[in-house]
Amino acid sequence: MDENIMMQDSLQQEQRPVDETRVQEFNKILQKYKAGKKKLEQRVISAENWWKLRNADEAIKAGVEKDPQKFSAKSGWLHNVISSKHADAMDNYPEPIILPREPNDAQQAKTLSAVLPVILEQNNFKRTYWHCMWQKLKTGTCVYKVVWDGTKEGGLGDIAISRVDMLHIFWEPGITDIQESRYVFHAELRDNDVLEEEYPELQGKLRGNTINISKFLYDDAVDTTDKSTVVDVYYKKGGALHFCKYVGDTVLVSTENEGVPLYEHGRYPFVFDVLWPVEGSPAGYGFVDLCANPQIYLDLMDTAFLKNTLVGATPRYMEIGSGGINEKEFLDLTKPIVHVDGGSLDDQRIRVIDYRPLGGTYINVYDGKIAELRETSGNTETANGVTGGGVTAASAIAALQEASGKTSRDSTQASYMAFTDIVELVIELIRQFYTLPRQFRITGEMGRPEFATFDNGPMQPTPMYVGNVDMGLRKPVYDVKIKAQKANAYSRTAQNELALQFFGLGFFSPQMATPALACIDMMDFDGKDALVQKLTLNGTLQQQLEQTQQLAMTLLQKYEPELVPQMAGMLGMADMPMQPAGGAAPAPVSGESNITERAREKSAQATEVRP
Repeated sequence: MDENIMMQDSLQQEQRPVDETRVQEFNKILQKYKAGKKKLEQRVISAENWWKLRNADEAIKAGVEKDPQKFSAKSGWLHNVISSKHADAMDNYPEPIILPREPNDAQQAKTLSAVLPVILEQNNFKRTYWHCMWQKLKTGTCVYKVVWDGTKEGGLGDIAISRVDMLHIFWEPGITDIQESRYVFHAELRDNDVLEEEYPELQGKLRGNTINISKFLYDDAVDTTDKSTVVDVYYKKGGALHFCKYVGDTVLVSTENEGVPLYEHGRYPFVFDVLWPVEGSPAGYGFVDLCANPQIYLDLMDTAFLKNTLVGATPRYMEIGSGGINEKEFLDLTKPIVHVDGGSLDDQRIRVIDYRPLGGTYINVYDGKIAELRETSGNTETANGVTGGGVTAASAIAALQEASGKTSRDSTQASYMAFTDIVELVIELIRQFYTLPRQFRITGEMGRPEFATFDNGPMQPTPMYVGNVDMGLRKPVYDVKIKAQKANAYSRTAQNELALQFFGLGFFSPQMATPALACIDMMDFDGKDALVQKLTLNGTLQQQLEQTQQLAMTLLQKYEPELVPQMAGMLGMADMPMQPAGGAAPAPVSGESNITERAREKSAQATEVRP
């Protein structure tokens, strides 16, 4: 009985409009979500400090360094790891390819494959991706937001893709997938005067921040006195996604009050790209979390080495006085004279302070910490293109990079999965909002620019029949495949060298189509499918050409034999035996060289299954 009453109360709560009381409940939930995210926010802020080389500040927090005024060296080993991994990510910037699941959707899928890159370019997505990769590598998580912006294109509206600050988004503690959260909050600070201009109902109601949002330790002084926190809350209801925007207790927008859901696809417009996942959170951890400890000890040893170097490079003396050693002067390496009170000193009452240089053991420990950091992060010399043993060929360097870049490839695959989610959200927004035709400049055949008219008409559900039986509506569904832009110089050079090797071996000769296809079938490289199609087409065209030439020569021999020698010379068939009139045509002679024949033989042997 109690459970039924609770269910009825919950149902009534969901059915009532979003008002001031409901907003207060939203704020309570937001505070709970924010409290559950406290440790993550501290870790994110700490990671940003490491990135800005605030190493000493973080060492003090970790309890390794005690004196904030004490000289402390800082090195950029961890900084270099993140920079190198970011370069790997940008070398493999993704491109979407849309594939249909049914033949009727093939044309629309082809158009989407051409239109989606234009939409991404209009959103300056490459810059967003560039920023997000920094955030992902530093903190372990980056967040994209894919929404419909009704103010774009002069009020026509269009898709907007942006990066979300990890400190400004809140979800239900304990969930792993953001889509499982009961609510998702996104909060931002905005100027009061701008809010009052955009929403006149806020005049006189902005009383400062009711919700405190964590922030990074900016180098600039950020004044928030004339700003207010604007909260966007997303929640699911009836299979659709609803949205409420409010400031303080004032509701600015509520799709539930309007009776129209925000997005029909029913998914939160946030996509998380995680470097290394952790249980119980949609966020992960990054290279700072992994490598901060060895970086701390590298800095400590750097500090000790530098101080030891300064002691050895700066002769310092102790002078006898009336008492003991002046401790302040002794600890200050910039003081060349240290006064000593009492006792006697040799060498006419002044002598050099003893100096003991560090042994090689300390350097070995230091080098070991560097090796630990590099091996743990996967930022080895080979991954950066530095090789030994006389390896200089670009293809060989690329092969070594491929073998050593496992962590980068794994991170890139995670980014591709997130990019797939982004593209799927974009497709669903196109399906819902692209009701009017739009013009796009796309890349056509042979790289030529073309203009295409595009709308969501073919993407809408259509009736489906089996015979005369109505099977309901069928919604076109598309598969998203990701192709990497090979921006890495070694990868491009290796690909070019492979093409030149194919050319030198005669793979592109139509007469070599069969053995070339047999050889390529055992290989794996980018662009393999397109090359197989071209070689197959060349072989087919060559066979058709030879058959046509043979037929032409046969007809000439039968009806105009005096033209046969001239035509044979023109076609390069002077040595080809002609078919007697009315007789069967002899098999064409290929005229292959010994090298070609040996290539055929080797290819045939290579494809044989041996016991």
